[in-house]
Amino acid sequence: MSVIELTINDRAVRGDVESRVHLGDFLRDTHNLTGTHLGCEHGVCGACTVLVDGEPVRSCITFAVACDQQKVRTIEGFDDDELMKRLRHSFSIHHGLQCGYCTPGMLITARDIVRRIPDADETRIRLELSGNLCRCTGYMGIVAAIKAVLADLKEHPIEQAPVAPVERAIVSDPVPAFQTFAAAPATAQPTSVPTSAVSTDQPATQRKGWTAIDDSFVVPFALDKVWAFMGDLPSVTSCLPGAELVEHDGESVKGKIAIKFGPMSANFAGAARLERDDAAHRAVMRGAGQDNISRSRANGDVTYALSSENDGAQTRVAVTLEYMLQGPLAQFSRSGLVKDFVRRMIADFGARITAQLGGSAAPEMAASASSAKFNAGSLVWSVVWGRIKRLFGKGD
Repeated sequence: MSVIELTINDRAVRGDVESRVHLGDFLRDTHNLTGTHLGCEHGVCGACTVLVDGEPVRSCITFAVACDQQKVRTIEGFDDDELMKRLRHSFSIHHGLQCGYCTPGMLITARDIVRRIPDADETRIRLELSGNLCRCTGYMGIVAAIKAVLADLKEHPIEQAPVAPVERAIVSDPVPAFQTFAAAPATAQPTSVPTSAVSTDQPATQRKGWTAIDDSFVVPFALDKVWAFMGDLPSVTSCLPGAELVEHDGESVKGKIAIKFGPMSANFAGAARLERDDAAHRAVMRGAGQDNISRSRANGDVTYALSSENDGAQTRVAVTLEYMLQGPLAQFSRSGLVKDFVRRMIADFGARITAQLGGSAAPEMAASASSAKFNAGSLVWSVVWGRIKRLFGKGD
């Protein structure tokens, strides 16, 4: 047995400890600091990360006796830390946690990243997070949360407050238990969308948490005919599988769209506004909605620009989809597959417009109502199969 003295969360402690006891066990079993989670206990997963003299360490492979006369800070010790407050809030907004097991270590690592690398981009953030494993979120919400805090600090830096002197009295009582995240209040299903909520002149690449996807399709009709059709909101809605138009008054619409993705279902209800530039043959549909099941929220801008091709016999429709998802469904936004999936949907949308303009039934829609739930399973399989064929160099 050895007697050690160390400072834990600004409180000086002293106690007997066996040489083989790891810091994580010492914190949890002796001082009830159960916010420090033990996962792999091999120093791989990062769930047990704490600060020792200001540096992140793996408490599961650090002996407690090695921390004698040092300062240890666990997740419970950041209640008065402004930077950690911002990170916790950002993790909640961007859904950077799911089961929560990795979250204490992830937050401590995230704080270290923000402090050391104020100009970190997404690539650097992912590199720095490589020592912290998360089996739930896919990391997208975590990365978005850190990026948001980095951007916020540039506009609203934290004032450097004087450090309070450390209390040197030896204490034996355990410190208070870790306070968990408070649940965000549920918002009502939107009935209208304020302009400020969905309208912006910034491209997605400059908007925090937004993703942009570009693609185009060709319609074998003259530009004026296609432009007139694209301004008819009920007709355009009928080309979107799973979409239902509830009401519209020219440029503003309310509606819903239902999607089934394997075992996952989403029913988004919301509103949108159409902005058209007749001279440039360019339009933007700005919208926002909420899934009434998961309470996930979505903001999106769909920009389309028309140009004549083949001596006016056909029209190219260039589409840019910009979107941001918040909530549980954001964790399914893995970039590569989602981009392929969206591009396939855009191509399918073009085929349905062509069918409508030609006076024939839309492909695969004749036997179903326009409000039927869109089952994405077959479409996703076609995307995956296309990737497999490209991988082995096989054509269609």
